[in-house]
Amino acid sequence: MPAGNGEGAAQAPFVAATVVRAQSPTSVRAGDSAIVRPDGVIEGFVGGTCAEASVRLYSLRAMESGDPLLLRILPAAAEGEPEAADGAVTVKNPCLSGGALEIFLEPHLPPPTMRVVGAAPIAAALADLAQRLGYAVESGPAELARTSPDDTAVVVASHGHDEERVLTEALLSDVPYVALVASEVRGRAVRESLDLPDEQRARLHTPAGLEIGAETPEEIALAILAEIVSLRPEGEPGPAPTPRNVGMEAPRTEAPQPTSPELAPVAVSTETAIDPICGMEVAVSEASIHLERDGDLYYFCSEGCRDTFSAQGVPDGAAH
Repeated sequence: MPAGNGEGAAQAPFVAATVVRAQSPTSVRAGDSAIVRPDGVIEGFVGGTCAEASVRLYSLRAMESGDPLLLRILPAAAEGEPEAADGAVTVKNPCLSGGALEIFLEPHLPPPTMRVVGAAPIAAALADLAQRLGYAVESGPAELARTSPDDTAVVVASHGHDEERVLTEALLSDVPYVALVASEVRGRAVRESLDLPDEQRARLHTPAGLEIGAETPEEIALAILAEIVSLRPEGEPGPAPTPRNVGMEAPRTEAPQPTSPELAPVAVSTETAIDPICGMEVAVSEASIHLERDGDLYYFCSEGCRDTFSAQGVPDGAAH
């Protein structure tokens, strides 16, 4: 069964930043590239520190949204006001010494994680099919299963082995989709046995999956994944199956159907500060150039602004 065991399944998110246009005079060339990490660290070269400040800020925002972005960086002396366009942002950089840059920011996000608990044939079929649909699958016996708030789905098919503990952990962690593979009678009994508030127990999907008359392990796995897709919020990519357009009956469950959050974007800090010298917006990040003074942290676009600030008193109304 090609399922993960917890080692190497999680992938660290990053943004690939590629210079697609560089107007002279500038030290960067088209084709230069870098990787931007969630902590703001930039590995590679896409321009000097002033350009890096803009690349860092908008890369973190792209990582948060999951959407690619074309970043246009203009010197402050450039004529006209920056124009907004879908999929593109133009900023004026007061520290940029020379020509304009266009940098494509492409977020690479980890796939959503599905935790399949149990060793039954249904668990094996679900792990296999979920991987084919792009999930990072973590699977194993219930005794070893440990859920995470980062899980997109937890499906228990352990035939009674340690299932109450796993389900309780998943529901308390607010995992978007939590399901138990069981008959309607046994599923109701397990739900009622959980030592949780009613609203938490109501989030448990059991029997797991849409009611499509599934009988084989593969068919049941398909019904479970169809239910996960059907619960995507409006606007998520891909059509959401409904009883009308797929010929299925409504899900058979006594619990109300919750709306699961979006799959994809990762939790990164996109807090910003204003450079007290040049007024540029920069990311509040350990990787950004910063300076502590009188217990306050100030952030800068470049060493030049930091050194100027260090040599003088705190400007009135400086943002930090």
